[in-house]
Amino acid sequence: MSHAPPPAGPSDRTGPVATSVPEPGPAPGSRDQAGRHRAALVTGASSGIGAVVARRLAAEGGWRLVLNGRDTARLEQVAAQVGALALPADLTGPGAGRLLTDLVLDHAGRLDLLVAGAGVGWAGDFTGMPHARIDEVVGVDLLATLHLVRALLPHMVAAGSGRIVLIGSVAGSFGVRGEAVYSAAKAALAAFADSLRYELRRTGVGVTHVIPGVVDTPFFERRGAPYTRAWPRPVSPERVADAVWSAVLHGKDEVYVPGWLGFPARVRGLAPGLYRRLAARFG
Repeated sequence: MSHAPPPAGPSDRTGPVATSVPEPGPAPGSRDQAGRHRAALVTGASSGIGAVVARRLAAEGGWRLVLNGRDTARLEQVAAQVGALALPADLTGPGAGRLLTDLVLDHAGRLDLLVAGAGVGWAGDFTGMPHARIDEVVGVDLLATLHLVRALLPHMVAAGSGRIVLIGSVAGSFGVRGEAVYSAAKAALAAFADSLRYELRRTGVGVTHVIPGVVDTPFFERRGAPYTRAWPRPVSPERVADAVWSAVLHGKDEVYVPGWLGFPARVRGLAPGLYRRLAARFG
């Protein structure tokens, strides 16, 4: 199940390359106390959740936006729509997170918000999963985000403000049949969000973990296996973007989308045996 929109395919670029450099729009929305535009970086922004989050931030106004993704053509199209800087790159490349951070800071002078939405999936029995796909899923869904956060976090801490939004998946909360590695990577992302939040206490930097269920994006088409379950029904990426914006506004730590997904999470915590029996039966 789930999720964060994946890049469409690997890039032959070794690092981020600016493809457009617009000026921020004069909207009165998200500015700091001195009236300066805040800066946001959205990864996985060429389609799906990341693209819709970028459009939502642009609609709120006042953000200097930088977008990252691996599909250059689609990323440039989204960036043109929202007046953002496009930095296409494969973040699994060596040093890509640090290079992207440097380019964002060179362009915007600061970074107030990261929405880490890049992700890929794979469906099928674990015993049949190619080794290369294991490395790709873990590399894109987990390691690339860790390296990017490691590169940009010192700048947020030094500024005494900022928010990191990690787009996870319900697959990381419960585990999903046929998505063992994807579930493992997203579960690790959830643990990272909690640990980092404790570490950043009193620094002024917040961490939000957004946990979507099934989202109506090209995720399933690109992983090569459609979503076929009758329930739960997919939600729109706009609904996830609304949750991201609400979390940013109100400083929320964890958000399930839709909200009722928090109930099985509580059942799993309170009665794990019962939960596993039900999950084994209903999948």
